[in-house]
Amino acid sequence: MNVKGSYILFIFLVVVALIAPSYSLAANNQSYNWSYKPEKNNQPVTTEDKYLELLAKTDGIFIGNTERKKLYLTFDNGYENGFTEDVLDVLKENQVPAAFFITGHYLETAPDLVKRMVEEGHIVGNHSWHHPSLPAVGDGELTEELNSVKEKFTELTGVKEMNYLRPPRGEFSERSLTLSNKLGYTNVFWSLAYKDWDVNDQKGGQYAFEQIMKRIHPGAIMLIHSVSSDNAEALPKVIEEAKKQGYSFESLDELMFERQMNEWPLP
Repeated sequence: MNVKGSYILFIFLVVVALIAPSYSLAANNQSYNWSYKPEKNNQPVTTEDKYLELLAKTDGIFIGNTERKKLYLTFDNGYENGFTEDVLDVLKENQVPAAFFITGHYLETAPDLVKRMVEEGHIVGNHSWHHPSLPAVGDGELTEELNSVKEKFTELTGVKEMNYLRPPRGEFSERSLTLSNKLGYTNVFWSLAYKDWDVNDQKGGQYAFEQIMKRIHPGAIMLIHSVSSDNAEALPKVIEEAKKQGYSFESLDELMFERQMNEWPLP
């Protein structure tokens, strides 16, 4: 091809790149902060209609089958504060599965705990490398944030799959949900949480127990922060009391299998 032909081809490719819409550009990037509408008497919660619409479009989840007394324990592990080993001991003793959402910092500073999570049958999910607001970063940076965690996790454990994402800070947009879903992730939000992440405002295991138990409901996806000493202290009692009330603890994989088998409709 001569110089003129090369120049014409270059211009054509530039024009195509400019006018061809991508799925991310087509998706709205208005940022939302995850929230749900609390209910009394341990009744299942719901959330904003707009959030339900976006989750339905992008296969995200925040609650399981509200007609069954099943609970899904999920932990956010942004950094290690000395309590995850105790949590893992309790889960192992009680044969309870959980999902741990980890950051790049956690992979680099607590690799042995990550390997133990895998060895003991827990799910390890993606919480991004640097914990940014995903709507605030571009497509390339968002992709790199998630790929970096997955690659390091695979290098560390040999496990190639990473199927679940907990958006940092609970911040999301249609674009971030769409792109992360296309990268192979199910965005996992929650229907049970309380202010447990402030390590300078811990109030004791009994307080944590009461906060968690008054919020438990059928199908609850429970967000618990592993940095909390209160949570580590309360967890054995929470598991014991929940089982007494007829609840069972299951993994996110079991929740997704039920959903794929159409055993329950989307909220």
